[in-house]
Amino acid sequence: MADLRKREALAARALEFVILTAARSGEAREATWAEIDLEEKVWTVPAERMKAGKEHRVPLNDAAVQLLRDLPRLKDTELVFPAPRGGVMSDQAMKAVIKRMHDAKVKAGGKGYMDPKQDKIITPHGFRSTFRDWAAEVSEYPNEVVEMALAHTIKNKAEAAYRRGDLFEKRQGLMADWATYCVG
Repeated sequence: MADLRKREALAARALEFVILTAARSGEAREATWAEIDLEEKVWTVPAERMKAGKEHRVPLNDAAVQLLRDLPRLKDTELVFPAPRGGVMSDQAMKAVIKRMHDAKVKAGGKGYMDPKQDKIITPHGFRSTFRDWAAEVSEYPNEVVEMALAHTIKNKAEAAYRRGDLFEKRQGLMADWATYCVG
């Protein structure tokens, strides 16, 4: 995160937002300012943009809120993270940020930014796995809170039929603790 925060590109801010929210990169890349309530610290991703087809409220930790407050609002787009030439930023833009950071680290004699499970450079989606591992191995949050934060569907049909809440308040604490871990 320290290296990422030194990067000035909007793609670096998008990647930082993906990490801080544990969101899928497509959800973040297509985010609009209308979906974000900075006062309430919530980002509401509409159902049509969610993998499961269900609206998802994402609690925004203080680091994510500050990142958003610091972003420029471009007048010709509602997108939070637009591509330089307009439209939605590509997933490749965030991958390129990681690749440049990796190459610079290796050139300086370091190990770079490898995904230890896949023996390749980590991807934006790989940070969701990092979040999941951190939550399971370091935090005390229940599995269902973590799975809800990742917007995973409930496989058990009976449990899915009865679970109607989104554990938002508990996820606020989870995401605040995640930001503390990420930012230090």
